[in-house]
Amino acid sequence: MNKLYIGNLSENAVPSDLESIFKDAKIPVSGPFLVKTGYAFVDCPDEGWALKAIEALSGKVELHGKLIEVEHSVPKRQRIRKLQIRNIPPHLQWEVLDSLLVQYGVVESCEQVNTDSETAVVNVTYSSKDQARHTEEIPLKILAHNNFVGRLIGKEGRNLKKIEQDTDTKITISPLQELTLYNPERTITVKGNVETCAKAEEEIMKKIRESYENDIASMNLQAHLIPGLNLNALGLFPPTAGLPPPASGPPSAMAPPYPQFEQSETETVHLFIPALSVGAIIGKQGQHIKQLSRFAGASIKIAPAEAPDAKVRMVIITGPPEAQFKAQGRIYGKIKEENFVSPKEEVKLEAHIRVPSFAAGRVIGKGGKTVNELQNLSSAEVVVPRDQTPDENDQVVVKITGHFYACQVAQRKIQEILTQVKQHQQQKALQSGPPQSRRK
Repeated sequence: MNKLYIGNLSENAVPSDLESIFKDAKIPVSGPFLVKTGYAFVDCPDEGWALKAIEALSGKVELHGKLIEVEHSVPKRQRIRKLQIRNIPPHLQWEVLDSLLVQYGVVESCEQVNTDSETAVVNVTYSSKDQARHTEEIPLKILAHNNFVGRLIGKEGRNLKKIEQDTDTKITISPLQELTLYNPERTITVKGNVETCAKAEEEIMKKIRESYENDIASMNLQAHLIPGLNLNALGLFPPTAGLPPPASGPPSAMAPPYPQFEQSETETVHLFIPALSVGAIIGKQGQHIKQLSRFAGASIKIAPAEAPDAKVRMVIITGPPEAQFKAQGRIYGKIKEENFVSPKEEVKLEAHIRVPSFAAGRVIGKGGKTVNELQNLSSAEVVVPRDQTPDENDQVVVKITGHFYACQVAQRKIQEILTQVKQHQQQKALQSGPPQSRRK
């Protein structure tokens, strides 16, 4: 068999496109390319060249954004296969249905069957029995926020493999590279028949729902550990992942769940990111870092590299606490999205906070008690290096290393300690003011 069928073609494909592909692959043809909408035919000199074309081109060459399919063309006498497709939504355009059917082979006819039901039923005649059989596999696509996908996959892909085995389906997930700052969703594609796809969808949504509920519980915990942060308004989670309503009770018995920060409260945090990720954080012509700055309401600058071969770069973030949360959260997320860490690992970065030298002892605590409690509470590593020389502002550095939430908890607790120290100093200043004159 030396006649080839070329499928999965873009509607923009023309004969010259296919001539160029076969010429580049050094595969001769013995006639012109007969191009139809979505597919084409061509003759090879012999069966050997036809087999080489299938091996070299099918699923390996892209034309107008689609991978072409190359296979033997089936003679007309073998075109005996019909099938019926039911439950087609009434709003589905016929052009869309035709483009779906042609992915699996040459469609000879597609006729609607009269029915009293709201959904359409069509009879489709394919060129071959094999092509008709493949249409029985219906691709189901599910969108899920990237926050949930890792847990759906499971360690070493175990969760996903189990769902595939239990439901007799094939499941693939779109790559991380397709994620953007404004599209944090991954596409989960399930292939199987209608019954198996339905079972797989149930299992997938069950796992996603479980992850969502775990995140809600975690966010509630963080709301207590990081007072003043309105996590629901930060834009770091899916729109549906809002916090549950507060427990019922008389309003007088409840404090506001999210007291707002004072706008005058400004902090500066130095966040150290992989040097290779700087381009992704800045974006083309600085667009990403400008958008990030506007979104967070913070000043964000990247310091020059300390050395040509430096592995990390310092990001200087200045703004109120909620702006710090937004800016740092997006930076952590961007580094994860761009694959600067393994998909199985959490992003862990180092953040530096400068504190007055006289307050460093309060952060450490007697015998290191405070800093140890801080580490246990936040799960971050907190270090106040010994024998530091204070800078020109009489400040020293506190180093915080950990994943995003751990760093945020540690930062908030350190700022809380600094606020207490500041208030204590103000009280002492008032008490040690000029003595009032006494009456004799």
